[in-house]
Parts: sequence; structure tokens; C-alpha cells
Amino acid sequence: MRETVHVALGARAYDIHIGPGLLQDSGALIAPLLNRPRVAVISDENVAALHLETLRKGLKEHDISMVSMTLPSGESTKSWPYLTQAVEWLLDQRVERRDVVVALGGGVIGDLVGFAAAILRRGVRFVQLPTSLLAQVDSSVGGKTGINSPHGKNLIGAFHQPSLVLADTSVLETLTPRDFLAGYGEVAKYGLLGDMSFFQWLEEHGSSISSGDLSARIHAVKRSCEMKAGIVARDETEQGERALLNLGHTFCHALEAATGYSDRLLHGEGVAIGCALAFEVSARIGLCSQEDPSRVRAHLKDMNMKADLSDIPGNLPDADALIELMKQDKKVTDGRINFIMARGIGEAFVTPDVDLDVVRNVLTEQLAAKG
Repeated sequence: MRETVHVALGARAYDIHIGPGLLQDSGALIAPLLNRPRVAVISDENVAALHLETLRKGLKEHDISMVSMTLPSGESTKSWPYLTQAVEWLLDQRVERRDVVVALGGGVIGDLVGFAAAILRRGVRFVQLPTSLLAQVDSSVGGKTGINSPHGKNLIGAFHQPSLVLADTSVLETLTPRDFLAGYGEVAKYGLLGDMSFFQWLEEHGSSISSGDLSARIHAVKRSCEMKAGIVARDETEQGERALLNLGHTFCHALEAATGYSDRLLHGEGVAIGCALAFEVSARIGLCSQEDPSRVRAHLKDMNMKADLSDIPGNLPDADALIELMKQDKKVTDGRINFIMARGIGEAFVTPDVDLDVVRNVLTEQLAAKG
């Protein structure tokens, strides 16, 4: 029960394999990429404890040797010190330009290792082995790599496409419920931005996805990857349409900065809250009906997910401070925030023409409700 999604980028094209048991079969799938039978793997402590030996055995079946490095888990790892550590370790391992670096982990490891591969010897190939739902449906696909800055999230990085993505859905069973649901925030995002029928399917099958139904999980990952692959193929470096993939992220990144990139708010949780806020603002300025944000929030709550600012523990800055954080967003042009708004579920678009007073009012109301 496996699926394949092709990312059509000409000379940089690659496949995303989706299904159970892919770590065990990694050797067969990675071997054709190798100039010599060795890979360098970077993971985090939590993922390595669970999956590194499975990967090692899968590679060994095809006589591929593996050296590995583990980094701390958590968003704070996406930073200069750990990027430097990763690059220097890869150089210590004498990784050559024709070798392959493997990122085994969630979005943090994928982003950091991809960036390390992009700058090592001016670019070496890398393979994504995403182990979280969020990474499987979003961050492992499309070639966005990078680290965070005190100024904001993902402000330092490069576009560097992987040579292969192996989304082993069986590893999702090792995620905590919170981590799994955080990844679901990105899944819902795809339906909200461009596929009403997919969102309807999620409303019907979300509980099956959450409870571990393998076929439902594979379909959710595949459809998400199909949507992202199509957009990336048309707009690889985010000159236009690809910005749609940031639905909810302008709010999310500000909230992540406001919570110190801590476990108070996981990225996917911020995306879910951000999508609900984007639909609320869209309704307030007359772009979509008020029923749409209510429907979005209802689905998120049905999935036991965060949907409002009141769901974030601890204090938050006021609305003006959050807007200032939003102004560090990568999509800011000439000092103006480019928002992803919606004319309805499945009908997102990019616009700089959003009245910040409306945004301020929505944020102020939710902060007041938070108390």
C-alpha cells in the first residue's frame, strides 16, 4: 500500500514515496543516487532513538555504510550554532559534492540539514526522511531550507531541492497525539487554500486519520503532497502562487516568535490558529461568509486542535506587538504585509490590501477572550 508523487522540476525533479516500511527499504531506494556506498545521516535525539537503527539496517541490506550525528530536538536547534556544528561534522566526515546527506527527522531537522547540504561545498545532494506528519505533508517537499533568527522564523536559508523523499507512514505511530495533531494543521491547510473537496473529505475522515487508519493517512499525505508538488513545480522560488502555501503562516510565525519558539506552541498548532484567524479576517472584510471561519474552527475543534489565541498557554503580547512581529514576515514587500486571505474554503489568494485595523480588532478580541 504505497503511493508515489512526482515533483516535476526538470533536472531537479524527484519522487516522494509514501507508505509503510520505507525506512526498511531505504537502501534500495537510495542506492541509485549514490556515487559510492556511504551516506551521512543527521537526526535529532528523539528520532534517532526510535528510528536510526531501522534506517541503518535498511541501508546495510544494500551494502551502504552510514555515519550519523544527532542534534537536540526542538525548534531552537534551527539556529546558527547547530548549523555550524552540522556543516563542520559533514566536513569532518569528508562528505564530497557527489555524496548524499540524509535528514532523518521532522521539520526542524529537514530544514537545517537541507540548508547545511545547500551550503556545503556549494551544494551537495540530500534525501529527506520525514518522521513527523508535518514534515511528510509540507516541510520535506519543495526545497525550502533554513534556520531561524531572533528577528523571525526561517529568515536565513536557501532553496535546495531534495533528490528523494521517503515518507514512511508507519513511523507516524510513534508520534505523541499532540505532535500528530500539530501536523494535521498543515494537512487541513491544503484543503483550505485550494481544494474544497479535500477539506470535505477531511471533515468526514479526520477521526480515522487521527485514530491510525493507514489508508486514510496515506491518502491525506498523498493529496497534501500532490497539491504542494503542483504549486512548487509552477513557482519553485515563491515569486507568486507558492505564497499560497503560507496560508495561516503570517499569524503563525508571529505567534511562534511571541512564544519564544518554545513548546508552548508547536508550528502546526500555530498554522491551525493562523488559518482560523485568516478566515476570520477574510470574513470581516467581506471576502467570504461568516460561516466559513466558523466551519474552519469547528473542524479544528472536532479534531481536538488549537483554534484560537485562548488555546495558547501563558501570556501573549498585545495586538500591536503581534502586528509588529508579522512585519518581519518573508512576504513583506515595501514594508507592507502580503496576507493570504480567502474568498471561501478552497479559494485562497495573496493580497497586500488588508486593513490592519481589522487585523488589530480580531487579535484584540481574541486576546480579550483569552483574559
